[in-house]
Amino acid sequence: MDTDILGTLAVRERGVSITPTAPKPRQVLALLVLQADQMVPVGMLSEELWGGRPPRSARPTLQTYILQLRELITVALRRDAADARTAKDVLLTVPGGYLLKSGEGGSDVREFERLAGLGYRAMDAADFPGAARHLRAALALWSGPPLADVHAGMHLATEVKRLEESRLCALDQRIEADLRLGRHRELLAELTVLVSRYPTHESLCGQYMLALYRSGRRGEALDAYQRLRATLVRSLGLEPSAALSKLQRSILMARPDGSPATAPGPAGPGSTGTGPTGTGRLAPVG
Repeated sequence: MDTDILGTLAVRERGVSITPTAPKPRQVLALLVLQADQMVPVGMLSEELWGGRPPRSARPTLQTYILQLRELITVALRRDAADARTAKDVLLTVPGGYLLKSGEGGSDVREFERLAGLGYRAMDAADFPGAARHLRAALALWSGPPLADVHAGMHLATEVKRLEESRLCALDQRIEADLRLGRHRELLAELTVLVSRYPTHESLCGQYMLALYRSGRRGEALDAYQRLRATLVRSLGLEPSAALSKLQRSILMARPDGSPATAPGPAGPGSTGTGPTGTGRLAPVG
């Protein structure tokens, strides 16, 4: 079974789509895919579909959705006469819930995590070309927000947020790798969009400031710091981190050769900036 969720939901068995068109069965399938090869309790599926107030008919309605998914799986399995499995062998009823068997199929989430892991390890080894290459390949798997065409209840919303956090961390590290490779001018357009989208994210702001400074735009780098500080104070009642303040002072006290006395850069793979992804730290750029 091949599954794609980093964008629109697409699930295929034997190359045949088993993705339903109706919204509620799509929710059920999405949650089963995210928990593939694990038992998904009936209660979790009920909460996903109806929140804390399921209808009296919740159990038989859920069973109907499972039946609809199995009908789609049956059609896909018929493509291979040698495949002796039935739909109940792929989507199992187990004590307390249901279990979707992924088999040997591909998953864009697993591939993203594999490539991102290679990128993080390359960063730790100071292999910046390799890190940029792996992280760029990981991010290329995304075609939009995760499960973009699926209504997210309480459990899917949590998974979507986790995936978006993972993407932002990989993006942060790919930008750091590119900065270390001297690609500051190429990054400016992308970072301009990102700091607008994540106005309280300190790591992205620090990367933007550094890219501006290295592109000969010192005043704009300092303006970016002031905008972030004003936003943090106004929306969160916080001052910028010590590391970002140090970067601002470094830019203010530029050396005669045009480089800051110290140039902190973006966070490592285990940390992110202030804002949608928490509070991080800025590590020195070598």
